[in-house]
Amino acid sequence: MRLVVVTQRVDEDDPALGATVDKLRALAARVDELVVLALAAVPTELPANVRVHTFGGSNQAVRGARLVALVARETRRKPVAVLAHMSPIYAVLAAPVTRPRGVPLLLWFTHWRATRLLSVAERLATRVVTVDPHSYPFQSAKVVPVGHGIDVGALPRVERPDDGVLRLLALGRTSPAKGLEPLVRAVSQLGDLRVELEIRGPSLTAEERRHREELVALGARVEEPVARSGVADVYARVDVLVNNMRAGALDKVVFEAAGSGLPVLVASEGFDGLVGGIEPPLRFAQDDVASIADHIRGLAAAGPERRRAIGDELRARVVRDHSVEHWADAVLAAVR
Repeated sequence: MRLVVVTQRVDEDDPALGATVDKLRALAARVDELVVLALAAVPTELPANVRVHTFGGSNQAVRGARLVALVARETRRKPVAVLAHMSPIYAVLAAPVTRPRGVPLLLWFTHWRATRLLSVAERLATRVVTVDPHSYPFQSAKVVPVGHGIDVGALPRVERPDDGVLRLLALGRTSPAKGLEPLVRAVSQLGDLRVELEIRGPSLTAEERRHREELVALGARVEEPVARSGVADVYARVDVLVNNMRAGALDKVVFEAAGSGLPVLVASEGFDGLVGGIEPPLRFAQDDVASIADHIRGLAAAGPERRRAIGDELRARVVRDHSVEHWADAVLAAVR
């Protein structure tokens, strides 16, 4: 069985792209041959049955033509499917080749933003695989939820010492869309508790750099990002991950943190399958400073033993529904 995957970049050391490599390894373990067509790739250790070809070029037309030529070549011996990873344009470009040859075309996509290009890609795709129905912006019979694909084995469960300080972590780019300002304001209302908030992530655009300065002016502690290999150590030093992203944006970091046994506080209803039914409640009202503060108080009052039990339950749910092994099995099941 052969599978063709089209993705933007293969780079295990990039914090945003390392999970893609995890997925490729899991897929490779389930097929005879995995062909990866990437816009760019850096040397990365992959299984022996994986071939990587790049289609980078000086402009969009060149890149598109090279991708179509590679898809045409790799689908002559009919693969079980072509999987376009997170980029709808790859599905649109591949479809004129895959459809006449009867090769199923899958699109993996998880984001809240609905675009015309995504709508076209969905019509051309055989199936759309995503984390959860909430992580795809259109209602469609083609949508198959498959979980997020977290390498739980790389996130060892650690014991967090209790020194009376509740340490919170917000992880990701300093974008206004991350809802970081309400988190900072909520913590500032908890003067009667020993609570610390660490915001850690890059500022890649002018808007993100401006917002970083605004957060610092509010008294926030904003740290630089760490390499992917160091994320587990960051999780081990804190007590709770907080995430105020809008509905439809199911941040991978929430599932990673939960997979390490770290309690999470979240805003998006898309996380209900992960945090639902746990006490004290782990989902607060979006951008609501008072609600965020109340939920932080709840976890502080719960104490370290209860937080440890919450972390164990969250880790078990990630293993069950969002591990990279579960993801790969579900993707291939969607083909069949």
